[in-house]
Amino acid sequence: MSDSDLKVTDRRWWARGEKAEGSSAEAEPKLKPTYIEELEARLAAKDGELQQILAKYRAASDEFDQARARLRKEISKDVERSRRSTLVSFLEVLDNLDRALASACERADDPFVQGVSMVQQQFVAVLDGLGVSRINPLGQPFDPTRHEAVATTPGSPDIPEGQIVGVVRPGYLIGDEVLRPAMVAVAGRS
Repeated sequence: MSDSDLKVTDRRWWARGEKAEGSSAEAEPKLKPTYIEELEARLAAKDGELQQILAKYRAASDEFDQARARLRKEISKDVERSRRSTLVSFLEVLDNLDRALASACERADDPFVQGVSMVQQQFVAVLDGLGVSRINPLGQPFDPTRHEAVATTPGSPDIPEGQIVGVVRPGYLIGDEVLRPAMVAVAGRS
C-alpha cells in the first residue's frame, strides 16, 4: 500500500468553511440564557460593592495611620515635657549646692567643702551631657525671653540702662530653648 492510496476526508464542517446542517443562511447573534445574564448582573453589582468597600477600607486605613502619627507626636511632646519638668526640679538641687558653696567660700580648703564642690561639678557635667547649659547673663542687655527681672538698681554713667547688673538665680538652656529663665537685677534710669 502506498501513500497515494490513502485518502483522508475532513468531516469538520467549520474547517471546510461550510455552514452547519440546519443553520440559516444569515448569522444570528447568539443570545445568552437569562440565568447567565442574571449572574453577570449580580457579579457586576458585587464588584461595585467590593470597590466601595475597598475605598472605605483605604480611607479608614489612611485615617488610622494619621491618628497613629498624631498620637506619636503627642506622646513625644508629653515625654519631653516630663523630661523638662524633671530637669527643672534637679536645678533646684543644683541651686542649693551653689548656695552652700557660696556660703563656705572662706573655708575652701575644708575637705567637706571640697567634696560638695566636686558633687556640684559632677552635677553640672551630667546636666551638660543632657544638653543643659547655664545662662551667664551678667553684663549683658536684658532679654525678656531669657531673663526674668526681679529687681532694678539705679544706673550709673558707666552702666547703661537695661544692662544686667546682678544674678539672683542662674538660668538654664536645653539646646537653644530656655529651660528656666535667669532671675536678674537690671540697671534702671539714674
